[in-house]
Amino acid sequence: MSNKFTGAGNLGNDPTFISPVGETQRQVADMRVYFDRPVRDHDSEQFKDNGGFWLDVSAWDWLAKDVMRTLKKGMRIKVEGSLKHTTWTDDNSGEERSKWVLYADDIALVLGRVEAIEIRKKMEKAS
Repeated sequence: MSNKFTGAGNLGNDPTFISPVGETQRQVADMRVYFDRPVRDHDSEQFKDNGGFWLDVSAWDWLAKDVMRTLKKGMRIKVEGSLKHTTWTDDNSGEERSKWVLYADDIALVLGRVEAIEIRKKMEKAS
């Protein structure tokens, strides 16, 4: 059975970076992404959000470094990876909690024309 997820969504926050404490620990960037489900309204020919969901996304090692360097809150991204269900006991209430986390294998920007031009200009200035 394959556990593969692919979706496009918007970053709900700037990614946070967890630095390694020892040489054996891996670097990780965590972020929250809203995956929407747009549906075309046949009357207005516009796309409307048909409900979506928030998902925690973790990027590891080299991908974590790329994420921290390039992604900011609000950007639209495409994420591919595998889902993992985690459970824990809340320290304050003692209640059992759970959530799904997407461990990213690949993350790519989904750029509109204006965004692509702005990023290209920044890259040209940097070089």
